[in-house]
Amino acid sequence: MPLTNLVPFNRRTTAIDNTALAGWDDFQRDMDRLFDSFFGVMPGQIRNTTVAPSLSLDVSETEKAYHISADMPGLEQKDVEISLTDNVLTIRAERRQEEKQEGQEKKVTWHRSERSYGSVRRALQLPADADDNSIEAAMKNGVLQIEIAKRADSKPASKKIEIKSA
Repeated sequence: MPLTNLVPFNRRTTAIDNTALAGWDDFQRDMDRLFDSFFGVMPGQIRNTTVAPSLSLDVSETEKAYHISADMPGLEQKDVEISLTDNVLTIRAERRQEEKQEGQEKKVTWHRSERSYGSVRRALQLPADADDNSIEAAMKNGVLQIEIAKRADSKPASKKIEIKSA
């Protein structure tokens, strides 16, 4: 599985993986864009710019460890889950829509809502030399930092083979 595997869920779906419907929102957005570009946006009509939540990652490597940074603005530690199964590191996060505050009127008229809510998941296949017993994670200011140590006994990924004359 490549490091860039992204499985977004929009606000209308639940945290349950639903691969049967996994591309329909992108398809709908593409079709809306196609019709808008052909017919144009009618006067007084607001263009739909809703996007599904996504999880942007930076993955780097040093001599001793792999480092993963994930932007998670507005999320707290309780909203994030990290798991490791069969050498696949999975990061899940969920942003819930804000609940009505006490004293707030019952009826709210929204004029525009561009913030995304829902669940997002990224799955990363760990390299063979990653030490799955030495994974540390920390979150500060909306940025999740994960460090995965490399095994000390790991060998180089390639070696030179001498060619002998026959």
